Amino acid sequence: MATGGPTRWPGPAPLNTAVSPQELEAMSRYTSPVNPAVFPHLTVVLLAIGMFFTAWFFVYEVTSTKYTRDIYKELLISLVASLFMGFGVLFLLLWVGIYV
Repeated sequence: MATGGPTRWPGPAPLNTAVSPQELEAMSRYTSPVNPAVFPHLTVVLLAIGMFFTAWFFVYEVTSTKYTRDIYKELLISLVASLFMGFGVLFLLLWVGIYV
C-alpha cells in the first residue's frame, strides 16, 4: 500500500530551453528555401494549373457514361488537381502573411 503524497511519473527530467544572448548571436538566421518575392507568381501559376485539372475532371465526369468511365483516370486527374490546388493555397497563405 502506497503512502500519501504526490508521485512523479517516471520519465526524463524537464529540459532547460533557455538560450543565452551569445548563443543566439552565434546562430545563423533561417532563410526560406523559396524567395518570398516569387510567392505571388507561384500562387497564380499553381492555382491556374490546379483549376485546369479540376475543370478537366468535372468535364470528364459530366460527359462520360458509366460504361466509359475509368476509375484510374479519375483518380489520377483528381490527385494532380488536388496537389496543385493544395500547393497553390499554401503559397497564397504565405503571400498574404499567414506563415504556416
